[in-house]
Amino acid sequence: MKLGIIGSGKIVHDFLTTAAKIKGLELAAISTTKRSQPIAKDLAKQYNIKEVFADNGQLCHDENVDTVYVAVPNSLHYEIVKEALLAGKNVICEKPYVETVAQAEELKEIADKKDLIIVEAITNIHLPNFKAIKQQLAEIAPIHIISLNYTQYSSRYDDFLQGKIAPVFDPAKDGGTLTDLNIYNIHLAVGLFGKPEKVQYYPVMQKQVDTSGILNLVYPDKQAVLIAAKDSYTTPRSFIEGEKGTIYFDGSTGVIKNFTVEHRNGDDSEFNFNEFDHRMASEFRDFVKIIDTHDTQKAKDLYEHSIAVMDVLAKAKQSVSNN
Repeated sequence: MKLGIIGSGKIVHDFLTTAAKIKGLELAAISTTKRSQPIAKDLAKQYNIKEVFADNGQLCHDENVDTVYVAVPNSLHYEIVKEALLAGKNVICEKPYVETVAQAEELKEIADKKDLIIVEAITNIHLPNFKAIKQQLAEIAPIHIISLNYTQYSSRYDDFLQGKIAPVFDPAKDGGTLTDLNIYNIHLAVGLFGKPEKVQYYPVMQKQVDTSGILNLVYPDKQAVLIAAKDSYTTPRSFIEGEKGTIYFDGSTGVIKNFTVEHRNGDDSEFNFNEFDHRMASEFRDFVKIIDTHDTQKAKDLYEHSIAVMDVLAKAKQSVSNN
């Protein structure tokens, strides 16, 4: 996979620290705004990225790029993904995918017509520990209560309080805790338990954006509480509680470094099946395989999962508007 990166924010810096460990991944190009060109040039030098562009269109039409990684503010995803697809490139789009299901369906139609792959970059559902937890659910079933917590005091929150609004706190750019952090919880819940019957979001609002919030997902036989905060500090712990036991893990729901299965009879077992230390390595390893083998069925499965997550996200936003 010959990757062209659009963006130079924190997620790109994070990804590049592990890119060299991903077999079959070649860093072909990076494109940023003109203002961010010094950053792009520094990244290119540090990580041996072959080309630097100040125009997304040039990157999308570069013959040495076969896949575009879109890592820009959420509100720009749709237009840049569409440009890349129309230029004949496969696309990896950072979470959250796009703003509406209609946009996602349009992009998928373009991809299908051009025989291209499009996937959403979300860490947790590609982690071996996620897959292992899914297999372990039967050990504690039936399950009735799920509590997923991604609380992370934002490095940009203090600036936000002073009136300096970064894109992740800008509602005009689809920012906020629901789309930035709780999206990981939604992916995890939908990946493990499917789509819920009802959705209700209870946000903590500051300056017209949710700086934290609780999302309630209602299933026929279980309740899920999804907690996320950019304005609070804690060491988060997540639980999946069943009649025969509990599965729990500490830390980010986007990382799942390890997990414990605690049985009602007192037997506890701790597991870690993750192969990489870095949270993004597993997803990009999967993307390289999907794109290089042109695995359209796997791409379709991931697309349907993303659409289910988008449906939950849309209902969560609508539930706030209705109250």
